[in-house]
Parts: sequence; structure tokens; C-alpha cells
Amino acid sequence: MNPLYNYLLKLADDSFIMGQRLAEWCGEGPYLEEDIALTNIALDELGQANNFYQYASRLSDDGKSEDDIAFLRYEHEYVNAHWTELPNEDYAQTILKVYVFSIYQKLMYEALSTSVDEELSAIAQKSLKEVRYHYTHTSSWMRIFAQGTEESCERLTYAVENIWEYTKGLFAHVEGEEDLIALNIAPNTDELYEQFITTTKKDFQDFGIEYPENPFMQLKSRTGYHTEHFGYILCELQYLQRAYPGCTW
Repeated sequence: MNPLYNYLLKLADDSFIMGQRLAEWCGEGPYLEEDIALTNIALDELGQANNFYQYASRLSDDGKSEDDIAFLRYEHEYVNAHWTELPNEDYAQTILKVYVFSIYQKLMYEALSTSVDEELSAIAQKSLKEVRYHYTHTSSWMRIFAQGTEESCERLTYAVENIWEYTKGLFAHVEGEEDLIALNIAPNTDELYEQFITTTKKDFQDFGIEYPENPFMQLKSRTGYHTEHFGYILCELQYLQRAYPGCTW
């Protein structure tokens, strides 16, 4: 498989599944402005996914469209990080998920902005404007939860304890990624992970909450193996395309 094609799927699948998860909050937000804000973040993620899928479609050997790639693969063919498919649970866990993901994407897109692949660089630069807002928005909410009521702090602390072990999976490599790193097409995510730790440690200190020190991290992100939650997401995503093959709006 073309390493660049596989790498584009990594970027697209992350945004696609994250956008789908966040869309579950549409109409369910704690109040109107926040409902709209989170829905807009979901739309940003879906838009980024579409840009990467379009590029991947042009590299495809079988003539698949971006919609075919997005909706008509089997579960093991998706290479998103486990982090993106985890349940929303309460609002504290949702905010934590978007906060962590926004830092990951911010680091990734900043690095990809200097990629020798001009199209990949252009998509990254456009997307970077969006994820910087995502980070600003969710880091404000992280502070609110951490420094708000006793319950809000407990909920955020529980969310960190519940899912932090999936964070490193965001920085996992896909097949052929090392070749792209050597060609200056893709950044080395091992280095980005070190930056992620530095950023989150500083933020957690500012928020006033304890940084997780347990070194255990879940493995197998981006390998085609998924959490038990992924199948339910895929059923919702693929229902229309599989029920009405070739349907168009």
C-alpha cells in the first residue's frame, strides 16, 4: 500500500471518528452557546476528514471516492486512534477528549505545515486555524471544571483517571510512516509526544489538578484493532450507504 495513502487515512480517520462522536452532543449541550460551539468543532473535524479523504481518493488505485473510503471500509481497515472512539460519557470527559485531541492536532498540523508535500502542508495550515480555537475553548473549560465546584473537579479527575491511558495511542505510527518521516513528508510523532507531555504538564499545573503519573498506556491504536465501542459508531456511520448503495444527496 502507498505509505502516503495510509498516512492520509490515519489523519482522516482520526478527525472523522472524533467528529462523529462529538456530533452526538448536538441538541444535548449544557446550554445553547456551548451546544453550538461543540457542534461547530464536530463540523471542523468532519471538514478536515473530508480534505484528507479527497487527497487519499486521488491516490487510490481502485478509483474509490472520498465517500467510499470514509463509509465503506471494514472495521479493521480504519486506522484511527482509540482515543477518538471512546464514549463521550459526561461533559467533563468530552471536554478532556477534545482538549487532548486539540493539542495532538495542533502539534501535528504545525509540523505538517512545513511538509515537502505541498497539498498536505496546505491542508494542515488551513486546519491549524481551527484546532487552535479548539484548544483555546477546551482549555478554558478544563480550568472551569478544575477550579469550579467540588463535583466538577471530581468529574474531571475521574475522566483523567478513566481514559488517560489511551493518550499515547494518538502518536502511534501506521505502516510506512517511517518512510514518510525520512522524506520530510511527515513529522516524527515520537518527538511530538514529548512536546505533548510538556504542554499538558504545564497546563495541568495551571489548571490546578494532578498530572497522571501511571506509565501504563493502551497499545494497538492504528493497527486495525479497536475498542468495543467502535462497532457501534461504524453501524451508525455506514447504515445509509449500505442500505442504499450509491445513494447521493
